[in-house]
Amino acid sequence: MKKLFVAMILTVCGVLTVAATTPLSNDEIAKIEVDQDFKEISVSDLPDAVTEAFTKDYAGGTINKAYVNDAGQYKLEVSLEDGSTGALYADAEGNWITI
Repeated sequence: MKKLFVAMILTVCGVLTVAATTPLSNDEIAKIEVDQDFKEISVSDLPDAVTEAFTKDYAGGTINKAYVNDAGQYKLEVSLEDGSTGALYADAEGNWITI
């Protein structure tokens, strides 16, 4: 029983940690249509606003690959500090986009 209680506490703490590290609310993320025809670019070619937004909102994370489409939207393949990986989308001003 004690092990079950400890496991439950660890699960709750894990969920709360993930929720606490989510930097943006849904109201702060632009919800627009994203053109999925991206071309790979060098991470160093990203606009400063995009890299600054990533550094601010995902401290300790790494941008592995970067892509841009004709609409000036950026797709970032990233690794986060907790070991998770995924893709983020942003416009040239560093505003996060959901698709």
